[in-house]
Amino acid sequence: MKANVIQLKDYYPNVQGGCLNCIAMENPWGVAGHENWRRPAVIIAPGGGYTHVSKREGEPVAMEFLAKGFQAFILTYVCSPEARYPEQLIEIASAVDYVRKHADEYSVNPNEVFVVGFSAGGHLTANLAVGYEGVSELAGVELDCKPTAVGLSYAAISEKAGCKRVQDTLLIGYSEEEKERFHNKIRCLDKAVTKRTPPSFIWATATDQVVFCQHSLLFATALAKKGVPFELHIYPEGKHGRSTGSLEVNDEMPGNSGRLSGWVDNCIKFFRAYCVEKF
Repeated sequence: MKANVIQLKDYYPNVQGGCLNCIAMENPWGVAGHENWRRPAVIIAPGGGYTHVSKREGEPVAMEFLAKGFQAFILTYVCSPEARYPEQLIEIASAVDYVRKHADEYSVNPNEVFVVGFSAGGHLTANLAVGYEGVSELAGVELDCKPTAVGLSYAAISEKAGCKRVQDTLLIGYSEEEKERFHNKIRCLDKAVTKRTPPSFIWATATDQVVFCQHSLLFATALAKKGVPFELHIYPEGKHGRSTGSLEVNDEMPGNSGRLSGWVDNCIKFFRAYCVEKF
């Protein structure tokens, strides 16, 4: 097992911070003929409203994906007001670039780097999905940062669906004129979807009163209009921030909300459609 922490600024001097916690399985064969053993990788972006990074949506999710064939990387991005947008976008783009460029070190297939985000981390993941082509210019360095596909877990997508405070938190300290300049970049991500947006697995709950399920519906509709592959699940019950959907990281799981843990397997099956490994 390989477990270490990567400080992004050690490799990308243009970022203010951010780190990747790596949890990766090492080659289990140890015999000739299996030197090229590889796994897909998943980068996990926890939520926290851009004010903190949720532990519940980090390591528990990473362990689920690790157990099911993925090398896992948890991104702890710098939050507001310590850092202002687009710092967070540059950090997640740098994380994808790092995993891809260090694929041999972590036994990763560089063509299979996925990103899963939750709530505000889902907003950040969707921001990368629709904006990866312009991140290199923002970062001042060339980044290979297009995810193979993304997973959006109760992600904040558009101010039209409410939860405007997530986007507003990113822009603390900006003038009203500057906020307007960033409007379409972070407030209405569904409007930025193109046919080049990565395939997306999307899930939310109908009873989420923090990030309404309409966010997910807006993004899925935009993907459908552009012909981008996607899978959408709206579960009938469940509060905001359910993480893996298991009792281990939830105080209670009333009614049908116990079904939520199924999103992990569904997401993995969706991602596997873009993998070449047979295991």
